[in-house]
Amino acid sequence: MLGSTHGTLTTDSRRARVIACGDQRPGPAVHDRVADLDVSGRPLHADVPDLNRFFRPESVAVIGASDAEGRPNTGITRQLLDWAGRVGARVYPVHPTRPSVFGLPCAASVAELPEQVDLAVLLVADPLPLIGELAEAKVKFAVAFASGFAETGQAGAEAQQRLSEAVRRSGLRLLGPNTNLNAFERFRDDLTGPAIALITQSGHQGRPVFALQELGIRLSHWAPTGNEADLETADFLSWFAEQPEVGAIAAYVEGLKDGRAFLLAADRAARRKVPVVAVKVGRTEAGARTAASHTGKLTGADDVVDAAMRQYGVIRVDALDELQDTAALLARARTPRADGVAIYSISGGTGAHVADLAAGAGLRLPRLSPEKQAELHQWIPEYLSVANPVDNGGHPVGDRRGRKIIDALLADPAVGVLICPVTGPFPPLSDRLVQDLVEAAEETDKLVCVVWGSPAGTEPAYRDVLLGSSRVATFRTVRNCLTAVRAWLGHHRFVTDYRSPFDTAPRTPSPSFRKAEALMQPGRQLSEHAAKQLLRAYGVRVPREQLVTSAAAAVRAAGQVGYPVVMKASGAQIAHKTELGLVKIGLTSASQVRDAYRELTDIARYEGVGLDGVLVCQMVEQGVEMVAGITHDELFGPTVTVGLGGILVEVLHDTAVRVPPFGEDQARAMLTELRGRALLDGVRGRPPADVDALVEVVLRVQRMALELGSHIAELDINPLMVLPRGQGAVALDALVVCR
Repeated sequence: MLGSTHGTLTTDSRRARVIACGDQRPGPAVHDRVADLDVSGRPLHADVPDLNRFFRPESVAVIGASDAEGRPNTGITRQLLDWAGRVGARVYPVHPTRPSVFGLPCAASVAELPEQVDLAVLLVADPLPLIGELAEAKVKFAVAFASGFAETGQAGAEAQQRLSEAVRRSGLRLLGPNTNLNAFERFRDDLTGPAIALITQSGHQGRPVFALQELGIRLSHWAPTGNEADLETADFLSWFAEQPEVGAIAAYVEGLKDGRAFLLAADRAARRKVPVVAVKVGRTEAGARTAASHTGKLTGADDVVDAAMRQYGVIRVDALDELQDTAALLARARTPRADGVAIYSISGGTGAHVADLAAGAGLRLPRLSPEKQAELHQWIPEYLSVANPVDNGGHPVGDRRGRKIIDALLADPAVGVLICPVTGPFPPLSDRLVQDLVEAAEETDKLVCVVWGSPAGTEPAYRDVLLGSSRVATFRTVRNCLTAVRAWLGHHRFVTDYRSPFDTAPRTPSPSFRKAEALMQPGRQLSEHAAKQLLRAYGVRVPREQLVTSAAAAVRAAGQVGYPVVMKASGAQIAHKTELGLVKIGLTSASQVRDAYRELTDIARYEGVGLDGVLVCQMVEQGVEMVAGITHDELFGPTVTVGLGGILVEVLHDTAVRVPPFGEDQARAMLTELRGRALLDGVRGRPPADVDALVEVVLRVQRMALELGSHIAELDINPLMVLPRGQGAVALDALVVCR
């Protein structure tokens, strides 16, 4: 099994974030270190509350406790008593009119508690009036089950805001509202090995992962975050990543409270090499709308959420069964020895089908060497293919040959994963096959996966042998197996090369910042001339050009720029010059320039467009038209986009996005995600484009996003002409809208 290497790390605190912002919140359950801030004043490290006393308190107050039959609070009280007994916590019921609850003496109020408690469970309809009392009693944590907050609309959102502000002032840490009892479930304590820690915004959606315990997969914690008025997904993600027993974190996320906090938490998990697997609702408008009504959270633009998760190594899956299987594999499997996948089956048809699916999933199926194939043919008839996939024909699995075949495949240095699909039970052959696989898995450091395809799942070979093994990864579908294996290999590649972008994020503005800041016009769109001055300030190359205000000046400028030239109207509110006829290209003479100037100014007057002049520009023709820019995402703030430009950006929507900060590796990865990436490599006799120059532009745009994110609502460089290799990239046009 995967041995945990997660030790104790000095953590940042929630207090660090609020002190840096001028808030003197006391925050009792946190560490005390002022966080580093980036150039925009945002924290560069995750704030990690100490949640140990939440999950394993020494004392618990149940406010609103009841033992009256038929009342909802009675069942909750009984479950909390059972849970407290398991974790060794003292329980104090609190109720204004009851002398005792389930035989325990009952305090009339929080003020009458006999000791300072770690956790208060609030079984009341409105938790707000209790927050001050809890703060006065120095309670560390509270849980609010009550609903009727942000999930219900504007009035509920306002009530939740009042609750959140009261909690912030108190120093208390609150789970909820609109949460449930999942944190206090009965976890199996007879299971060993690395565990899954679970985070859900909907308790019901965590049930399939919780049920993995019935298959022998250990679960250590469950955080049902609800509406996240205070404690949020990021808090639990950061804390779980530091727990030595946690082998993987599984999350069901409907919306994120704070995109930056989530990325910092994901960064902490990546630094610790702890895999995070998440279902994130909101791929469709319907899903996003439903999620918002459930938790009152921001779901975010899904392409940005998807890119941000990928950027920090969060493995996004779509279904709960994928969450189960992928998290279970990542929690338990060892580090890969090789990335080659071998498919082994008793049927040529099965092997070919699974191999096709595996290759389609992006897995590498190395062709076995002639020597390895010759070795396998000692036990497998010559007429069967053993190149990979390996078809044994069936009979060898029923005798000593079966184990020899498995051992030979696992001994191949190119093979790191052995996948054996068992499409259906066929005793006694299937029983012997799975026994051989389990025994071989115990003796190898490579991953052995079995897909048990029987719809029944009651066979002893499955229930007892496969599920009884801590070394074999068992799946019920080929798709989930391939998804999990791909995620496992990808995670280890990611963490091996991971370098936190927050470590190198700029702390102070560049020399370009002041010059660029002076160009900003709050709430307005810059003219093309001003937008290009902004680009030039940050080292982005623009064409040779001059801004002129007369036909004669235009002719002089054309001579200095060099024919042929392009002429464009330049004004603060011109967004689509081409559609208005405000661009003239390929001008080769003084007469054409004079005529173009008059025509552009006439059109501008007719259209009522204000001009600051006409740009006379160098004409750049040979290259690949790209687009690069900045947009402001509601969750993550400034984001950087690159893609195919010109008219293709509106037709193909072929773009990739990242959330700053990021390094050159991510800038290059953005280009590999483009469907039109081949255009940069040169097609139909065209020379390869200057990819290095394009990457440099993306990084300079990122610097603008980091430094000017509070000033820029949108920046669009289109087209960004990427010239042949070694010749650079030129921003031919730019649109900047200020915030």
